[in-house]
Amino acid sequence: MCPSLTDGASASTDRSEMVGIENTNVGRPVPTNGVNGHANGHTNGANGHSSSTQRRNPYAPRASEFLNNVANFKIIESTLREGEQFANAFFDTKTKIAIAKALDAFGVEYIELTSPAASEQSRADCEAICKLGLRCKILTHIRCHMDDARIAVETGVDGVDVVIGTSSFLREFSHGKDMTYITKTAIEVINFVKSKGIEVRFSTEDSFRSDLVDLLSIYQTVDKIGVNRVGIADTVGCANPRQVYELVRTLRGVVGCDIEIHLHNDTGMAIANAYTALEAGATHIDTSVLGIGERVGITPLGGLVACLYAADPEYVKSKYNLPMLREIENLVAEAVEVNVPFMNPITGYCAFTHKAGIHAKAILNNPSTYEILKPEDFGLTRYVAIGHRLTGWNAVKSRVEQLNLTLTDEQIKDVTAKIKELADVRTQSLDDVDTILRVYHSGIQSGELAVGQKEALDRLLREHREAATRERGETEQPQVVAAAA
Repeated sequence: MCPSLTDGASASTDRSEMVGIENTNVGRPVPTNGVNGHANGHTNGANGHSSSTQRRNPYAPRASEFLNNVANFKIIESTLREGEQFANAFFDTKTKIAIAKALDAFGVEYIELTSPAASEQSRADCEAICKLGLRCKILTHIRCHMDDARIAVETGVDGVDVVIGTSSFLREFSHGKDMTYITKTAIEVINFVKSKGIEVRFSTEDSFRSDLVDLLSIYQTVDKIGVNRVGIADTVGCANPRQVYELVRTLRGVVGCDIEIHLHNDTGMAIANAYTALEAGATHIDTSVLGIGERVGITPLGGLVACLYAADPEYVKSKYNLPMLREIENLVAEAVEVNVPFMNPITGYCAFTHKAGIHAKAILNNPSTYEILKPEDFGLTRYVAIGHRLTGWNAVKSRVEQLNLTLTDEQIKDVTAKIKELADVRTQSLDDVDTILRVYHSGIQSGELAVGQKEALDRLLREHREAATRERGETEQPQVVAAAA
């Protein structure tokens, strides 16, 4: 479903009109990467990152921002809890175990599971995953209710995530409880879970439509009795980055425990809001693979990783097994019967595909000109599409060199004009482009062709097509006779 160094092709889309660009030195001097300012210890024309001179990114986190956790965070991966609420989702035990093992291999710090109180199978699955001996911690998500808590603590989980709605909408139309009842019950449940020696998080639901005084009051109360984390939830996806920053920063000033945030993506803000939450002092981000969850889901694991990699690639590479991301997304996509979106960060079909001539020239000289992410860090490669009307001669020159053909720049520009002419009628596949280049090269070598001789090139291409048609006919004729016999 996305390009890889081993496949070189998308599982669902034909890449025949594209050229893979190897991650090798092409011998050109390149400028220092001034985009993210991170040195990588080498310079070459394919990956184009230089450590000779570091240019500081003015938008990168500053040391003076002492609450900023962009380079000090943990992921609570909720595909096996929030993801089960996705419209297409049905995970049997085998699939849940496969997803849990893949997430653990990727390196997430926590995996959150559906409440064992939801069903007997949910309870059995929770117990089975707890027995796998994974490196990450296993959490389960429950209502703020003693019956749920008693079931949860018996499953073997490392922690319990407790949640209850605090907005006027949920207090009136969902559970019907007032803040006094919510606070009293939260204290009872938290103390019970703590008595079992495991982690406990308390989260409000629909936090951004809750009264601020109510929120800060209950967060201070649970912080004083020793929760590991308090959680903020943008349950309906209504918050924007400024609102997230202000609430997290305010909360950071009144509690000493960690802060988790759960962000729905109804308005497309989930990744931006997650990043902003870390800037304001949040410590834990909830994610799901491909963002699956209730309605349009929550912060996607891959998108968040891409965002945080751009801010501090070395930190993210040290935390997570990035080449595993493609495998995890394909696994979950298959399980819920969806495709990885073409525009998906990192693993989407188009993520590292370059088309415009100006882009292709720069990418061939130094990929940092048009890439903030290095595909090789994710086990992927970049592609340059060349069989189209927007192609440039530098991209064609790269293909000429790959085919070991000898053409001058003037000749390459001439044959590029022919490719663009044909691409005005239809996009040329890579085989089509290779044929044009080989016929052109043969004509130059034999003396039958010179720069600017359009009619001669048309004749040579026509003769090649006719010869290829005759050859196919001669090959197919004996097969027809044998079939008739």
